[in-house]
Amino acid sequence: MSERSAVHVASGTRLGLARPRQEGPTDLRLVPPALAAWGTAALVPGVSAGWAVGIVIACLLAVALLALTRRRGSASWPRVSAAAVLLCVAAAAASAGLHAADLRRGPVPGLAREYATVTAEVELTSDPRLTRPRVQGDRLAPAAVLIDAEVRRVHRAGAASTATATATATGTATVTRTPVLLIVDVGPAGRGDRAGRTVAGGSVPSAWLGLLPSTRLRVNARAAPAMAGGDRVAAVLRVRGEAGPEVVGEPSGAQRLAGRLRAGLREATDGLPADARALLPGLVVGDTSRITPELEEAFKETDLTHTLAVSGANFTILLALLLGPPGLAQQAERRGLAPRLGISLRGTAVLGGALSLGFVVVCRPDPSVVRAAACGAVALLALATGRRRSMIPALATAVLLLVLYDPRLARSYGFLLSVVATGALLTLAPRWSAGLRRRGVPPRLAEALGAAAAAQALCAPVVAVLSARVSLVAVPCNLLVEAAVAPATVLGFAALATAPSAMPVAEALAWCAQWPAEWIAGVARTGAALPGAGVDWPGSWTGAALLGAVTLLVVLLGRRLLRHPWWCGACGVLLLLAVVQPPPLTRTITGWPPPGWRLVMCDVGQGDALVLAAGEGAGVVVDAGPDPQRVDHCLRSLGITRIPLVVLTHFHADHVAGLPGVLRGRAVGAIETTGLEEPPDQAAFVRRLAAARRVPVTRAAAGEERRAGELSWQVVWPPPIPPPGAPPGVLPTHPVPEGPNDASVALLVRSGGLRLLLLGDLEPPAQRALARSPDAEALRDVDVLKVAHHGSAYQDPGLIHRAAPRLALISCGEDNPYGHPAPGTLAALRAGGAAVLRTDRGGALAVMGEGGGLRVARD
Repeated sequence: MSERSAVHVASGTRLGLARPRQEGPTDLRLVPPALAAWGTAALVPGVSAGWAVGIVIACLLAVALLALTRRRGSASWPRVSAAAVLLCVAAAAASAGLHAADLRRGPVPGLAREYATVTAEVELTSDPRLTRPRVQGDRLAPAAVLIDAEVRRVHRAGAASTATATATATGTATVTRTPVLLIVDVGPAGRGDRAGRTVAGGSVPSAWLGLLPSTRLRVNARAAPAMAGGDRVAAVLRVRGEAGPEVVGEPSGAQRLAGRLRAGLREATDGLPADARALLPGLVVGDTSRITPELEEAFKETDLTHTLAVSGANFTILLALLLGPPGLAQQAERRGLAPRLGISLRGTAVLGGALSLGFVVVCRPDPSVVRAAACGAVALLALATGRRRSMIPALATAVLLLVLYDPRLARSYGFLLSVVATGALLTLAPRWSAGLRRRGVPPRLAEALGAAAAAQALCAPVVAVLSARVSLVAVPCNLLVEAAVAPATVLGFAALATAPSAMPVAEALAWCAQWPAEWIAGVARTGAALPGAGVDWPGSWTGAALLGAVTLLVVLLGRRLLRHPWWCGACGVLLLLAVVQPPPLTRTITGWPPPGWRLVMCDVGQGDALVLAAGEGAGVVVDAGPDPQRVDHCLRSLGITRIPLVVLTHFHADHVAGLPGVLRGRAVGAIETTGLEEPPDQAAFVRRLAAARRVPVTRAAAGEERRAGELSWQVVWPPPIPPPGAPPGVLPTHPVPEGPNDASVALLVRSGGLRLLLLGDLEPPAQRALARSPDAEALRDVDVLKVAHHGSAYQDPGLIHRAAPRLALISCGEDNPYGHPAPGTLAALRAGGAAVLRTDRGGALAVMGEGGGLRVARD
């Protein structure tokens, strides 16, 4: 004993440097069967049942043939490996075939093909989720609540259904068990949390959003075939949800407990700043109901979306808290909570299993959560044992079992990303971090950098398929948030556990968790705001293969560059310049924005967004377009940081839905709108955004004149609204606007000696009234005309003739369904001597000139 102690003392550690577990070569024997099963499960749902049966029979016959032809004394490993692959293929084909048959069985698929109206009793299998606001034409699409469910009983409205071979008839209802997607129409577009409070958009009934999984409902719905996700649901049931849900069965006790915990966490975070209030429920239990589209887009741009969903990292952090530092998990000197509480190793294992079960229940037993628990357990086990190579078989086993249990995972991008990321952490990350340590990088930094780079290298091609974009800031952003994820998660789970019994304690814990959560959100917003945060990339598997080849080339070149510090520094500076894109350098290289620009028509698709130069870094914005990202990109490319005034010509979505992008990170003086607040939900959307940013909202009226530096403008339409009780004749009479388009704000702008007429979406009645108004003479012979209503056919020839522009600009989307711009409008403009430019063909357009000169540049 004394000699052994002396050895330990000499080694400098209590146990010495020798380790009883030695790393051997990586065991890859289970990888081919797992990949074969995965590929089979992904392909079988797309073939007929006969093909699936044929695959199973062929594989079993091949296995039998291998067994019969085996020679005594010959090497058996290749045959065993081939037999294992064939058996896994057969099992995956059988499992996928049975799941596909479940979707085709029963009366629901037939009713969906007939678009029948049905009365169904359904059991919810997921949390309700609200659709994101989408622009359809000039309006926001109505909000809808999406819920995964299983039909348990169904009959055609007004008729008795016929029992099938797989369902038994009970009266006029047919008992079945068929997965469907419920789409509940709940009214105006908007977004609310589960308590019914509005986050952005319109008000949403809380009754549907407050439902828990395992709740049973009776719904009257119209059935329809699934246009997407046909391998997951047999039909779509469209429900009119204004009256609220009709509950016929309460949720299970476990789901009620999980619901109370989740609701307690939301209540504990109610008093936090907006970003922390939205992020903490997502970090802890995957509840993203409060995440705004703007914040979600920032996380996508920086490849931080994995922090918004339940992932293996959450599970790993929780078990590490229980077991202690991963490297000591199997030693007697464990430092987690379990040894401090006097819990034995066997008791710790049982407690860890209970924690895993509770994690799955609270975060919902969806496939993504099951996947996260499995992959998180594999990653933690790899770190805990210190034998990363031996965990490849464990990962392969997890993939094989999960794919056989639920073949739908084989087609899930989330499952693919989880497995790829875990594989990167187990294979590439240790080698890369070791290489960095050999080159003098501190161990902790080397491990973090190796893990982030390895995960990004393998996951980037898959992300490119989903987003058609490659993030250049993903690795640094992930490094910056890594230290904040663990405390935010641990404190968030502590708040979750204490909320039902001690809300003040939960609120205090949530208050502590807000700091790391705010840091994560700040990193995402800052990274996404950089001009070169990402580059567009082909969103296909061909593009993924190309990105994989580029990544491999970068890795090979990087290994050589690491030997030359000066070259590494030069490449780092070039990458930094590409991401930051300093305006002087960008202007020198690209020529955009052109010096002396007066007006820029942004390319925002089927919508309007214009910027009028109002000094260095300042601009007056006229309309915001339909997409916050596109208008924000346009303003960033112009270097606009101050906006004295935002003019919203009218409240159609293709002019106002992009307002969050205009307000993002900029000082805005005021918002000016038309007096006709229609559609009312979109007018309310504008007022809510303005109130949240404390930006005053005013109404424009003809005769108003303003100036900002060298820029001046006059409102020429709409006419002022007579005050209540005013006698007739006080103001000139004009036709009452027939709709929002005719109430558009029209401006006559003067900048650098140029005269520009901006007509919003005015249609012929308002255009004719404008041509007869007191300002009509000022509209003659303008230099630039922003053509009304995206160049539609509804134009007044008299106003075009009076304006007689030298240049006509049209903002419209490529291949838009409205046929904008109309050929007749283009012909009329050209007949009057105007040069016509349009954003769907030329991109963003910049007008320059002074006095009589007029030039145009394209981005």
